[in-house]
Amino acid sequence: MSEASALFGVLSISDSRQLNKTAFCEIHKDFQNTFLPVIYVTVFVVGFSANCLVLVSLSLKLRKWTSLDMFLFNLGLADLLYVITLPFLVVYYAMERRWTFGKAFCKMTRLLFHLNLYGSIGFLTCISVQRYLGIVHPLKVLGRWNRRRSLLISLLVWGLVLAQTSADLRFTKTNLNGTKCQDSATIKELREYTKYNLALTVMAFVLPFLIIVGCYSHVVLVLIRNKNVEQGLRERCLKLVLIVTALFSLCFAPYHVLRNANLISRHFQLQGQCIQTFKNIYLGYQVARALASLNSVFNPLVYVLAGDDMKLRVEKLGKAARSLSSTPALQLAQSEKNLLNNL
Repeated sequence: MSEASALFGVLSISDSRQLNKTAFCEIHKDFQNTFLPVIYVTVFVVGFSANCLVLVSLSLKLRKWTSLDMFLFNLGLADLLYVITLPFLVVYYAMERRWTFGKAFCKMTRLLFHLNLYGSIGFLTCISVQRYLGIVHPLKVLGRWNRRRSLLISLLVWGLVLAQTSADLRFTKTNLNGTKCQDSATIKELREYTKYNLALTVMAFVLPFLIIVGCYSHVVLVLIRNKNVEQGLRERCLKLVLIVTALFSLCFAPYHVLRNANLISRHFQLQGQCIQTFKNIYLGYQVARALASLNSVFNPLVYVLAGDDMKLRVEKLGKAARSLSSTPALQLAQSEKNLLNNL
C-alpha cells in the first residue's frame, strides 16, 4: 500500500501526485482487516435474521396492520437493505481493502449504508412522535392517525432520505482502477464533500434527534407524574425510551461527530499539519463506523417494545376515547386519566 493511499484510506495515487506540500499521517490499518469483518459478520447474521423475523411477522398479519406497524415495517426494511451488502464489505476488508465488485456497486453499497442510517433515524422519529401523541394527547390524535396517513408519512420519509443521500452519488468512491472503495471522497472533492456532510448531519441527524428528545422528555414526565398509568405500560414505554437513547448514543452520535471531525482533520493535513490527534480521530472514526452498523441489530428491539401489546393498548384507547363523546365536561378530566391505562 502506497503512502498516499494510507492517508485516511481516501487518497488515490493520482491525487497524491498533485500535492506538493502535504503531511501524510502514516496509520497502521491492519486492525481494519480483522476488526471490521468480525463486526460486519456479526451484524449480518444477527441483523439479517432478526429483521427477517420482524418483516415476516408483520407480513403475516398485513390486513390487521395499525399505523405503527407501517413504521416498524419500513424500519426493518431499511435494516435489511443494508445488511445484505455486508458480505461484500467483509470480503473487501478481508482482502486487505481490495475491491473487486466494480465502481457502480461500490457507490451502491455506500449509498445503502446511508439509506439505512437516515432511514432508521427517520422512522424512529416517526415512532417517537406517535408515542408522544398517543400518551400525551390521546384524545387529540384519536382517529386522525390511520394506516393511510402512516403510509403517506413513510413515503415522505423515504423521499427525504433519498433526496438527502443520493447527492453522495456525485462523489468519487473508488480510485482510478476501481480497487479501493472509500466511504467519503477524493482530495479534489474534499471541500465540497465536507460541506455536504455537515449539512446532512444537521438535517438528517441533529433535527430528528432534537424532535425525539423533546417527545420522550415529555412522555417521561407524563409517565412519572401521572400515578394512574399502570406499571406495565410505564415500564414498557421507559424501556423504549432507553433503547432509542442507546441507539443515538452508541450508534448515531459517535459516527456523526467523528466523521465530521475526520473530514475536518484532513483539511488541516492538506495544509501541512500532522499530529497524533488526527490519527486518533481516524481510528475512532473506524470504530464509530462499526458501531453505526449495529443499529441494524438494535432496531428489532423497537418492534418488541412497541409491538403487539402496545398496539392492543392503543386499540383499547380508541374504544374508550369514543365513549367520551357523550361524557359530561365535569367528568372529562378524570376519564382522560383513565385512558392512559388503556394505551
